[in-house]
Amino acid sequence: MNGNSPSHSPLPAMIRPVRISSGAADLDAIGPLLSEAQAAVGDVPALLDLAKTVGTTAPKPGEGRTAFLWEMLASVTAVDVAAGRVLEPHLDAAAILGQAAGLAAGEGRDFPELDGIRFDGAWGVFAAEAPGLRLEAKAANGGFLLHGSKPWCSLAAQLDHAVLTAQVEGGGRAAFAVDLHADGVSFADPEWTSRGLREIRSGTVHFDAVPAVPLGGAGWYYQRPGFAWGGMGVAACWLGGAVAVARSFTASLQRSADGGREPDQIALAHVGEIDRTLAALTGYLAQTAARIDAGGLSGGGAWREALRVRGSVATAVERIQTLVSQNLGPAPLAFDERYGKRMADLALYVRQHHAMRDDAQLGSLTLAGDTPW
Repeated sequence: MNGNSPSHSPLPAMIRPVRISSGAADLDAIGPLLSEAQAAVGDVPALLDLAKTVGTTAPKPGEGRTAFLWEMLASVTAVDVAAGRVLEPHLDAAAILGQAAGLAAGEGRDFPELDGIRFDGAWGVFAAEAPGLRLEAKAANGGFLLHGSKPWCSLAAQLDHAVLTAQVEGGGRAAFAVDLHADGVSFADPEWTSRGLREIRSGTVHFDAVPAVPLGGAGWYYQRPGFAWGGMGVAACWLGGAVAVARSFTASLQRSADGGREPDQIALAHVGEIDRTLAALTGYLAQTAARIDAGGLSGGGAWREALRVRGSVATAVERIQTLVSQNLGPAPLAFDERYGKRMADLALYVRQHHAMRDDAQLGSLTLAGDTPW
C-alpha cells in the first residue's frame, strides 16, 4: 500500500505503512502520522509531542484493533527506529494504566489514586533491573514511597510520568505510576556512548521518598496478559525496522538496474529470502493479533506466544540486516547517514530480546505443556 490520500501529499516510497492485515483505508489513515514522524526525526521533544497526540486516539491491545496498533508501531519505526522507540513505551504505558483501572473495576472498587495523574504528559515504562541497583516501594501514610535507583530509564529527564516496577515488602515486584517531576527524583548522567539510538539516552533515575500510585498488586505487572501483548508490540517495532532495511535494499538494487547493472543471482536469492521471511512474519502477527482480540491469548499461554513472536522477529531482523549488509557492502554504512543510523539503531533496539535465554524459557514452557505441532 502506498499511503496516498486526497487529504495529504503522497508519501515517498520509503515512507509508507507496514501492512499486517488492515485494509487500504486504515493503512491510508496512517499516512499523516508517518509524515509527522519523518519531520520530527532526530528531534526528541517533537517525537514526544507526537507520541502524546497519537496516544489520545491509538487503539489499545486486546480491544479489537491490535493489528492496526502494531501497524502503527511498525510503520513509524520503518520511518525512523528512534521514533518508534519513543512512541512504543508511551502507548504501552497508556495500555497498562487502562488495564490497572479495569482490574480495579472488575474487583468492584474505584481507583481514585489515578485521578491525580495527568494523562496528557509523556510517559515511559521502566521495568529493567541491574546488579547493584534496587528500587523499593514502601508503604507510608496510606500510600507508597519509592526509595532507591532504577536503571535503563530511557529519556527519563524528558518525560513527565512513568510506569515502573519496584520491590515491595513481603517479596516480589509491583508496578507503580510516578510523577518524574516530583521532589526527590534525580537523574544520573547516562554517559550514553552508543552509536545506535543516540538520541534515546538511557540512564539511572534515583528516587528519595517519592510518592507513587500502585497499579495492581505484587506480580500483577508480569502476570497480566497485557505484559505479553506489550512485548509483542515491541516486536512489531523491530519488524518495522527490518522492513525499512529491506526497502532500502530493494531500492538500491532498482537504482543499480536503472543504471544498467542488473542484480546477480545472489542478490535476487537474498531478496527472495527477505520477501518470504517478511510475508511469514506479517501473516504470523496478523494471526496472533486476531487471537488476542478474540480473547484466545488472555491467559497463561500469552507469554509463551510472546516468546515465539519476539524470537521469530528478532531472528528475522538479524538475518535481514546480515543479508543486506553483505550485499550492499561498506559504502552505505560509511556514506549514507540514514542507512547507517537505521542499521545501528535497529541492532541496539533488537538486543532487548534475550536471544537463547528467551528460547530456553520457551523450551521449558514447551516441555511443560502441549505443543501446537
